[in-house]
Amino acid sequence: MADERTLGASGLTTPALILGGNVFGWTADRPASFAILDAFVGGGGRMIDTADSYSTWVPGHGGGESESIIGAWLRQRGRRDDVLIATKVGAEVGGTKGLAPARIAASVDGSLQRLGTDRIDLYFAHYDDPAMPLDDTLAAFDRLVRDGKVRAIGASNHDAARLRQALHISTARGLASYTVLQPHFNLVERARFEGPLQDLCVARGIATVPYFALASGFLTGKYRRKADTGGAARGGAVGRYLDPHGLAVLAAVDAVAADAEATPAQVALAWLAAQRSVAAPIASATSVAQVDELLGAMRLVLTLPQLAALDAASRVEA
Repeated sequence: MADERTLGASGLTTPALILGGNVFGWTADRPASFAILDAFVGGGGRMIDTADSYSTWVPGHGGGESESIIGAWLRQRGRRDDVLIATKVGAEVGGTKGLAPARIAASVDGSLQRLGTDRIDLYFAHYDDPAMPLDDTLAAFDRLVRDGKVRAIGASNHDAARLRQALHISTARGLASYTVLQPHFNLVERARFEGPLQDLCVARGIATVPYFALASGFLTGKYRRKADTGGAARGGAVGRYLDPHGLAVLAAVDAVAADAEATPAQVALAWLAAQRSVAAPIASATSVAQVDELLGAMRLVLTLPQLAALDAASRVEA
C-alpha cells in the first residue's frame, strides 16, 4: 500500500497522487474512464477529484458528466468505501455560478445524485466569490458538514488574503473550516502559489493538492515543438510553455528523469509531492498506460541534488 499523506485537519488521508476526473466525458468516454479508474485504484490510488462543472466546455454538455461517469463506476464496481471523492461547487453551470448558500445547497444535492453516494469526502469552493459574504458561504458549507452530506471542505483558486479571512471567520464562528487548498501549481508555474499563499498553508496546516500538476501535459515531455501540440485537446494551453523558460525547465526534468530512471511526468509529480504543504498533486490520464506511468510517481523519491536542480531551473526571480 502506498504511503498515506494527511489532508490537513480533515481527518482524510491519500497516497501522494490524486486522479483528476476532468477528462471523463471529454477526452475519455465511459469505457475508457472505467478502465482508467480500475487501473488507478488497482494500482494503489484512492482519491478521485472532479467537479460539477466538468465538462461544460464540450459542445452539447451541460456539466456533471464526469460526476455521472464516476457514479456509474462506483455503482458497477461497488468501490464507494474504497475511494475518496472530491468534487466542487462555484464554477458556472447552467448559466449560474458563485457560492450563494442556496446554490451550494442545490449543487451538493445534484452532485450526490450524480455520484450515487450519500456523502462527499471533500467538497471544494471551486472559485472564490467576492460578491458573496464569506460568513454566508462558510455557514452554508458548515450545514453540509453537520448534515453529513460532506465530510470536509476545501478551497480552490483562492488567494492568501481571502483564505486567511475565511479561516478567521470559521474559527471565530465555530464553523467548518477549509482544510485543503487546490491551487494552480507546477514546475513551470510557481508564482501563483509560492510566497504568501504557500506560507499561509504551512503556518495553518492547510494541505495542498495542486491541479495542472503536469502543466496541461507539457511536463510529460510529449510537447517540445509547436507542431507537437496540433492534435492536443489542450494544445493552446501547452503552446504557451514553449518558450525559453519552459524549455529550460523541461531540459532539467529530462536530466533528472535520466538520473532517477523515471519518466518526465513522474519527476514533475514527485517534485510537487516534495514541496512544502503539498500532500498530493492531481493528474489526469486518458489511458491505462498513462495511469500506470503516473502511479510510478507515488513510489519516486527524488534526492536533494535532484530537487535542487529542478528548483534552480524552474525558479523565476522577481
